[in-house]
Amino acid sequence: MHSPLPLPESDALAHSDELAAALRAEILANGGAMPFSRFMELSLYAPGWGYYSAGASKFGAAGDFTTSPEIGALFAATLANAIAPVMQQLGPQARFMEVGGGSGAFAEVMLKRMLELDALPERYAILEPSADLRQRQRERLEKALIPPVFALVEWLNGPFDDDWDGMVFANEVIDALPTPRFLARDGMVYEETVELDADGAFVRGAQPADAMLSAAVRHVEHYREKPFADGYRSELLPQLPYWIQAIAGGLKRGAMLFVDYGYPRNEYYQDDRDDGTVRAFYRHHVHNDLYRWPGLQDLTASVDFTALAEAGTGAGFELAGYCTQASFLLGNGLDALLQKADARTDEIGRVRLRDQVKKLTLPTGMGERFQVMGFQRDVDFEPAFALGDLTWRL
Repeated sequence: MHSPLPLPESDALAHSDELAAALRAEILANGGAMPFSRFMELSLYAPGWGYYSAGASKFGAAGDFTTSPEIGALFAATLANAIAPVMQQLGPQARFMEVGGGSGAFAEVMLKRMLELDALPERYAILEPSADLRQRQRERLEKALIPPVFALVEWLNGPFDDDWDGMVFANEVIDALPTPRFLARDGMVYEETVELDADGAFVRGAQPADAMLSAAVRHVEHYREKPFADGYRSELLPQLPYWIQAIAGGLKRGAMLFVDYGYPRNEYYQDDRDDGTVRAFYRHHVHNDLYRWPGLQDLTASVDFTALAEAGTGAGFELAGYCTQASFLLGNGLDALLQKADARTDEIGRVRLRDQVKKLTLPTGMGERFQVMGFQRDVDFEPAFALGDLTWRL
């Protein structure tokens, strides 16, 4: 039975039907099955149709979910406190690359705070594939920033292609990378597919996994020191090491910082989490009907932070630290920023500020569900993780 989700408008449904028809056509053209990762890729990024490629509102109260930067300025301002020492170690030629700029809220606050801290980058690049989001970001930042600071901002189609020093930052990006899903059955590894039933509806299928996915699943089993039970389903990202290497590109000195929701590997692949973590977000509802409205709902999977640590160190970086979002924010001056903001607002503003802090730090909000991982190369980023380091859990 479907969850009671608000119905899309008729034009949105027509948009979704067009994408669904294109998905069905590709399934039929490829022998009746499509890897789930391909279904997720097209649902999110198909030009003109995908969730992140079309023009619907995604962030905040009017969208489908709220990210930490959308809650208020305290998140980005606190991260600037952690990042500024790295930028100052690197010098005035340092660049900052934000992967997936959302609404532009993070960049706005980050740049303002970096100006206050005398740690502005030479270039602030936003790696953003969505033309629609680029336009929204540009309009917001041009209005919010003084001209000399706005002049630092640029938009990229891909990572820097030259040697550079600086910082890579990604908030809730890895969870949206199209992920393969696997099925363990009869001692074999299968890849989950999307197929069509007699009525043309999308349904689950399976086909023998290729060598890369099979090897990745066996690696996780080796780590767990036991095989997956028959019928166990989940997802993993065998392409994550290549993605990390790609976004780092020619980064010679600097750091990378990732914020996302997820678990260390042993918690991610618990025996009772036998249907994985992929879910859909639609108008602040979380549900499991991944096929329901292609192009109108976000599809995400939790992050295996052990895999992220392996990918980062495999790319030649040192793990700087790993902790909960709450620990990272509290360890990098959230309290002091709250007090400073308190002094500049009225009682209603102070209530809103405290609501921000609760959402960002409490276990019932984002405080423990979201986690932070940093990497460093020829800089010292470890002080940012001085409070609540959890690398022992990896």
